[in-house]
Amino acid sequence: MIALDRLSLSIHGTAILREVSLTLTPGQITGLVGESGSGKSMTALAMIGLLPRGAETKGAIHLDDTDLLTLTERQWLEVRGNDIGMIFQEPMTALNPVQTIGAQVSETLRLRGMARAEALAIARDKLDRVGLGHVPLDRYPHELSGGQRQRVCIALAIARRPRLLIADEPTTALDVTTQAQILDLLHDLVREEGMALLLITHDLGVVAGLADHVAVMKDGEIVEADATEALFRTHAHPYTRDLLTASQPAPRAGRDIAASPVLTAESVTRTYGAMRAVDEVSLTLNRGECLGLVGESGCGKSTLTRALLGLEPVQSGAITLMGKPAGTAMTRADRARLSVVFQDPYGSFNPRWTVRKLVQEPFHLTGKPADAEARAGEALTQVGLTADDLDKYPHQFSGGQRQRIAIARALITRPDVLVLDEAVSALDVRVRAQVLDLLKDLQMRLGLAYLFITHDLTVVRAVADRILVMQAGRVVEEGPTSQVFNAPQHDYTKTLLAAAPTIPEEWTA
Repeated sequence: MIALDRLSLSIHGTAILREVSLTLTPGQITGLVGESGSGKSMTALAMIGLLPRGAETKGAIHLDDTDLLTLTERQWLEVRGNDIGMIFQEPMTALNPVQTIGAQVSETLRLRGMARAEALAIARDKLDRVGLGHVPLDRYPHELSGGQRQRVCIALAIARRPRLLIADEPTTALDVTTQAQILDLLHDLVREEGMALLLITHDLGVVAGLADHVAVMKDGEIVEADATEALFRTHAHPYTRDLLTASQPAPRAGRDIAASPVLTAESVTRTYGAMRAVDEVSLTLNRGECLGLVGESGCGKSTLTRALLGLEPVQSGAITLMGKPAGTAMTRADRARLSVVFQDPYGSFNPRWTVRKLVQEPFHLTGKPADAEARAGEALTQVGLTADDLDKYPHQFSGGQRQRIAIARALITRPDVLVLDEAVSALDVRVRAQVLDLLKDLQMRLGLAYLFITHDLTVVRAVADRILVMQAGRVVEEGPTSQVFNAPQHDYTKTLLAAAPTIPEEWTA
């Protein structure tokens, strides 16, 4: 139905895509995989006519007998939505926060002259189709969960029944059970509606479970393409092999961790009105240990984390750090012993500050020491960067490098405990593997204790010594990582493990 024929793209003279050829077939799912900067999203933007100014293209994108690269903007308006729909990665950014979901899904139909009542009826049908039959049309995006918002984006993309659906990292920010539901929905839409789906992702587990064909992209080129099982079994390119290796980190070997508590919570409860966001949760984190905290969005992980960091009060229970009262009772000096690394390093940095100022920012807790400059250089060296990077700005670094700077900032006060809140979920698989190796190395060298919060079970298995599983504000299961994965006791834990996307072992044997 649609074919890219040696598509090349440059922006202001910089080559972005190099002779990309790809064929998409009705009723089939094609996975486009590769790291950030490989050209995946630019390929998608070229296919839907949303390239930035300064873009120059060569080759062709054929939709039936039409070369899309020759279209005017007015002609593109007839193609977008009618022939090609797109689902973006972050639904809260893609949706208009001041319009109801009914108005947004029906908008593309009304712009084509359809009567309001008819457009709303179709919007209702499409929202029903994506599993939101119980959600009224007058709801706003902020009133929905992340998974529900992504379903609205899918309903919006299929409102005019396009022949091609492009999904750009549609499940990256979702927990495993919601991700599984969205992927099942996309699969059903393709099979039942007969549309083609281009699934852009860096998660090879997702591709293995969903795609019919896979193309691997690196530096603007497709380096390998084949049917999914064949590519996983007989891949020839070294880059594909590296991606597969990074996608399957080895489980952390069992270690003997001495009982030396650095952070504890005893029957901690945090309520909001009648809702118990955290319900009598107890945990113990020992020196040198990595404790994984897993569960779906809304299970209470983030609320518990804020309480442990002293950012929110608790209604009952006790929190201690190094044997002293913690939580909101922490002194400024105590807070320096507990550092945090957030999910999005770019969002947690001031883009106008140099790395020197960013890394030294935590000294506002303790006062700036005389050796602050030396400690900033030392912290960067510990995470694999150099003191020469101190005068650079965040935008001058890759995503993985920015996360290393975030880790350096957390280390500069020489803490005892590091809280890692989805600290690698936004990273590509190879960069993620590098950061996980770095975290394990730092833990061994510095004796750090980690509270590792994530919804990615592949990651937590690779780094955690013990795991706590949270559901509806309570810890429903805990134990050594191997025990929780190999012999889960609680039905909720079994559901999480079953929903996690995996590559069949026989495909990579």
